[in-house]
Amino acid sequence: MPRYKLTIEYDGTPFVGWQHQTNGISVQSAIESAIEAFSREKVRLHAAGRTDAGVHAFGQVAHVDLEKHFPAYKIREALNYYLRPYPIVIIEAEETDDLFHARFSAVERSYCYKVLCRPAPPVLEKKRVWHIKRPLNVEMMQQAAMFLIGKHDFTTFRASECQASSPIRTLNRFKITQEGNLILFHVLALSFLHHQVRNMVGSLKLVGEGKWSPEDFKRALEAKNRQAGGPTAPPEGLYFIHVRY
Repeated sequence: MPRYKLTIEYDGTPFVGWQHQTNGISVQSAIESAIEAFSREKVRLHAAGRTDAGVHAFGQVAHVDLEKHFPAYKIREALNYYLRPYPIVIIEAEETDDLFHARFSAVERSYCYKVLCRPAPPVLEKKRVWHIKRPLNVEMMQQAAMFLIGKHDFTTFRASECQASSPIRTLNRFKITQEGNLILFHVLALSFLHHQVRNMVGSLKLVGEGKWSPEDFKRALEAKNRQAGGPTAPPEGLYFIHVRY
């Protein structure tokens, strides 16, 4: 049974998230329907990571097993044809072996969160950034973010509905850069808790506004209590960037 690795880009705005939901169309269900349309096979996609409603992706990865063999480039072209009604594109399709698993073979995932700091709201990037009207202190936020690097109990930045068996995660990198009015939060780890990136960014915003010091942020992390953390940043600023295997 051939297995295919798909690299996927999508605008998460119209979707209820990656995973199947009963309250609307998901990215997963849209792609599975497109696969069925050209292959006449009902399939289940396995993704490197689930994204919430409104979250975008430049490099989501999924794999699918098909009964029939197709050249990889034909799968890419056929899927992009049937996905035309949706803001989803298959960047690349590759045939792989059954040892590859989109989720379990991953060794690192990267996300980027985008914040636009200016008085005027976005037009071209509407629903693609978190709009904050006032400037944020990037240097202070970067100082605070350094406390996140390494292995920690991230309960403070974990959603209450998170289903992970442990709140322990190891953050490999957290870098904050600024390009004009745009602030980018770059985060790398093997895996993340539900809402972890958005909760970390929401808490760092308090540092950037001067409401918290970097030491306050550290104390929030060490509290291991979601109530000690800041707000959850909205989904539209979050992007699934890349998976390393």
